[in-house]
Amino acid sequence: MTLALYSLCGANPQHFFSPHCWKAVMALAHKGLAFEEIPTTYAGIAKIGGGFSPTLPVLDDNGHLVTDSFAIALYLEEAYPDRPSLFRGEGGKALSRMVEGYSQMVIHTAIMRMALMDIHGALDEGDKAYFRESREQRLGRKLEDVVANRAAEEAAFAAKLEPMRHMLKFQPFIGGESPLFADYIVFGALQWLRVTAGLSMLAPDDPVVAWLDRCLDLHESRGRTVTAA
Repeated sequence: MTLALYSLCGANPQHFFSPHCWKAVMALAHKGLAFEEIPTTYAGIAKIGGGFSPTLPVLDDNGHLVTDSFAIALYLEEAYPDRPSLFRGEGGKALSRMVEGYSQMVIHTAIMRMALMDIHGALDEGDKAYFRESREQRLGRKLEDVVANRAAEEAAFAAKLEPMRHMLKFQPFIGGESPLFADYIVFGALQWLRVTAGLSMLAPDDPVVAWLDRCLDLHESRGRTVTAA
């Protein structure tokens, strides 16, 4: 069995920062599957499978290619049913879709307004022009303008995690006593922030920080990346 995961990296090939790639890594580790992680820059994406996908992650399972972190999780659940479940049934899938919406619409947008220039700075020179052009086209503003109110965004960020704190009053993970893919969705977002801009906007005793530490300890994830901040 040969599994390969193409993950987005910066100028340092061990600086993995993509929240979506982190989700896929955690899903594979949760399933207990051995895999090779292949560091890939933005410029290298087009070389995967003859241009199979414009985005990462891409999973190659013995020649079968899957892209999109949620699709990869669903594929792993179906292809390896004898391994620990990422969803524990249809309810877990529905839960993960709701958490995905919260993460991408609330957490991701806030991180972009804080960490955009940190992400740009971590890229190799060949990727910086692409990143600037594509993000400025998507956002309708220069990168520097997006992060112009970074201090205010950092001050407001902790409040956006209040749903997580409410949940953590009752259980250690979104999945309950043990994690599910729903945990890895939010973990990917906060790990993205952690390895680009850092977590100084969160108090050290924040329950969300403790949850993040538990996630980092799950699959030897803490040593997988170079922490930039």
